[in-house]
Amino acid sequence: MNSDSVRPAVTELRLSAFKIHRGVTLPLGPLTLLSGGSGSGKSSALQAYAILARLGSGESLARALEEVAGGPSACVPAGARPDGQGRRGFRIGCTVDGPTGPVSLDLAVQAEPELRIVGERLTGCGETLLTTALTDPTRPAVQAAWHTAGATPVTRAPLPDDRLGTSLLPLRVAGKTAGQRLVLAAAEQVVVALRSAFVCDPRPEVMRAVGAGGAEGGCGGDGGGAAGRGTGTGSGVRRRGGAAGGAAGKAPGKPGGSGGVGVAGAGGTRGRRGSAGSGEAGGWGHGAQEQCDEGRLRSACDNLPTVLARTSRECARRHAVLVAAVREACAGPVEGLHTVPLRPGGAGVAEAAAAVAGAVMGRGDGPGGGSSGAQAVPVAGDAEGVRAVLDRGELGELPVEQLGDGELRFLALALVLLTGPDVLAMDPAGEVPSAHQQMTVLADGMDRCMDRRQARELVSLAVRMTERGHVRLLGTVRDPSVADGLPGVQVLHLGV
Repeated sequence: MNSDSVRPAVTELRLSAFKIHRGVTLPLGPLTLLSGGSGSGKSSALQAYAILARLGSGESLARALEEVAGGPSACVPAGARPDGQGRRGFRIGCTVDGPTGPVSLDLAVQAEPELRIVGERLTGCGETLLTTALTDPTRPAVQAAWHTAGATPVTRAPLPDDRLGTSLLPLRVAGKTAGQRLVLAAAEQVVVALRSAFVCDPRPEVMRAVGAGGAEGGCGGDGGGAAGRGTGTGSGVRRRGGAAGGAAGKAPGKPGGSGGVGVAGAGGTRGRRGSAGSGEAGGWGHGAQEQCDEGRLRSACDNLPTVLARTSRECARRHAVLVAAVREACAGPVEGLHTVPLRPGGAGVAEAAAAVAGAVMGRGDGPGGGSSGAQAVPVAGDAEGVRAVLDRGELGELPVEQLGDGELRFLALALVLLTGPDVLAMDPAGEVPSAHQQMTVLADGMDRCMDRRQARELVSLAVRMTERGHVRLLGTVRDPSVADGLPGVQVLHLGV
């Protein structure tokens, strides 16, 4: 990526020691697909990116790892031996390119015996901009030092050991010296890029429950868990209207202090050791927030009909592109795609919500640890009481829940690629104009349940959308040949 670009983007993912990966560096372009056999670490790579993104959004370390099957210990590389104090952990990092130039962020996380960030390093422009280190294991804090380049070369202060220090810098750095302004610019660049990630895992069984009021079996496979759902309603990341702090992910949020770009607001209670700290951060789909925001597509795409109703009204041109793509991917004629009111006497919102809850509770697979229970899914019935249907011309209308698994997943992923942050249940940096941001879609098992024709059509659509510069895609595929001959697609083969 050109360093003169005004849109920060993650251009490198480092898996120094994470699950199956050791010393792995993945260059990321606008459209990157990971391929490899089962167990090669494709899903793990996306999971590491998602952890960084959640930390960049201001979430606590515990919450950023809550979707990991097996908990934080599952992130520790196999065979890693504890030190003399019984400590084990993992290391991940990334490079973000943008107006400030390449900025690197590296984290060392202790997973056992207690979860905490024990080291963080932010570098850019030939300078070490931030370092943190655990100096007193008895305190819930790390000693931080950030670049000042004034009368004092560095500034030292404690930071909480359960938050990304980079996201806290706007609250701590005054910006009076050139060095401080460089630190703020680099921190903003990293946070903006990380906060622009959207994890997309369409789940046919949940989408059908919404449309028909009952759940059917989905396609299964690796990676069914939809990341980004949680039970708490506290939000510590500053939005356009301010910030709120909440108790560790459970209690409703209370007003908190305002933050800078991607900074967790103060005012919540910290669950670990009962000490005071920052409130839980939002931006990854907390339940109550999503219930009040049915017009934004969620990670599992369970509210697809309502979002289709919105997007078809707001942008007829992109809706036409979506219909054309669906026409290429679906069997039989497709002349249109629209929403209709649910039929009188049909499944109501409450029944649909109950069906979705049952579907989610009965599923526990996926790289993100699967679902965390019925309470993790907001009300799934469409607030407007609508159903999405395909216009089959002379064949009549077909409810989308009657489509095959591959067709449903194609429809949902195509909709994500054709929309933007305002239509997705995500929390991009509200302090930065959308024209200065790039959304990154994380799609594990992108071609799951699809035949080769559908998968290639989806990758072709992704090529067209990423060329415009507002959307990036990092996905995993079983069959890398679906990208053969397509321009701008980078395929990385893992496990070879």
